[in-house]
Amino acid sequence: MTTTADQDKPTTSPLADRSQDDASDSALVRAAVQGDGRALESLVRRHQAFIYGLAQRMLYAPEDAADATQEIFINIVTNLASYRGEAAFRTWAYRIAVRQLLAFKKGRVEHVVHDFDCFGRTLDATPDLDPPDEGSLPVDVRLVIEEAKIGCLMAMLLCLDRDHRMAFVLGEIFEASDAVAAAVLGISQDNARQRLARARQQLRQFLTGRCGLIDAAGTCQCARKTAGFVRQGIVDPNRLRFTEVHLERTKAEAPARARELQGYVDRVYAGLLRSQPMAVTADFATVLRRMLEQPEVRRTLDVEH
Repeated sequence: MTTTADQDKPTTSPLADRSQDDASDSALVRAAVQGDGRALESLVRRHQAFIYGLAQRMLYAPEDAADATQEIFINIVTNLASYRGEAAFRTWAYRIAVRQLLAFKKGRVEHVVHDFDCFGRTLDATPDLDPPDEGSLPVDVRLVIEEAKIGCLMAMLLCLDRDHRMAFVLGEIFEASDAVAAAVLGISQDNARQRLARARQQLRQFLTGRCGLIDAAGTCQCARKTAGFVRQGIVDPNRLRFTEVHLERTKAEAPARARELQGYVDRVYAGLLRSQPMAVTADFATVLRRMLEQPEVRRTLDVEH
C-alpha cells in the first residue's frame, strides 16, 4: 500500500535528466498555490533531503545547512505563484537553492578553512598518533575515526571557491549530467564542464601523495590523525556531526568501500563523499507550518490551515 510518506519521497534521483516525479510535482504546485496546505507540505518533504544535503556539502556545518535550507524554502514558497512550468519544478527550485547557497553568509568552518594551503598546514600541524584507546571515549572509537574521515573529506570541499565547489557537488557527488548541472547553475554546458574539470584538477593535486584513502603510501592517514583532531576540538566525540546515526550502515558498507578505494582519484574522492547519506536534522515541512504564519508567506499563498 502506498502511504502519504511514500508519496512525499522522490522516486528518482533529484538531478536525473527526467523524473517521473515531475508531473506530480506540478500537480502539487497547482494545489499549493490554490491554498492546499497538505500539498505544500508534501512538496517540501519531497525535496528537503536533497536541498539540505546540497547545503551541508556546501557549508559543512549542519547548523549552517539547516539555516540555509530554511531560508531556501521560504524563498521557494513565497515565489511559488511565479512558477510558470517552463522547466521542471525541481530545476526551478534547485536553481533558487543554488543561487542562495552561493550568496549565503560565510559558514562557521569557512572562516577557518580558506584554501588548500591553509587546510594542508592544518593537517601537517596535526600530530600522527595512535587511535584513542577503546573505552576512553563515550562512543566507539571506529565511529570517531569515521567522523574524522568524513569531516576531512567535507572540509576539502571548502578549499574550493563556491562556484567550483558547487559544480563539483552537483556533477560528481550528485552525478548531474552536464545539461542538468548547467540548467541548475544557470550557465552554459561548456562552462559547467569547465568548472567541474577545474575543481577535479585542484582536488587531484591536493590529494595525490597525501591522502591515505587514495594512496596507501599517502602521508595523511585518518586513524593516525583522529586523536589529534579530538585534542584540537575538530572532532568532538560527545557531539558527532556526521556519523552517529549512520553507524550500522558504515559497518555494513566498510568492506565494499575499501574495495572502491582502488581507482581513479577523482572517482574515489567523489564516491567517498557520495556515500555519505543526506541526513536531515529537521523536518522542514514542520518548520513550514511556522513559516506560513509569516505575513509575506500568507500574502503570497492563501493556504488553508
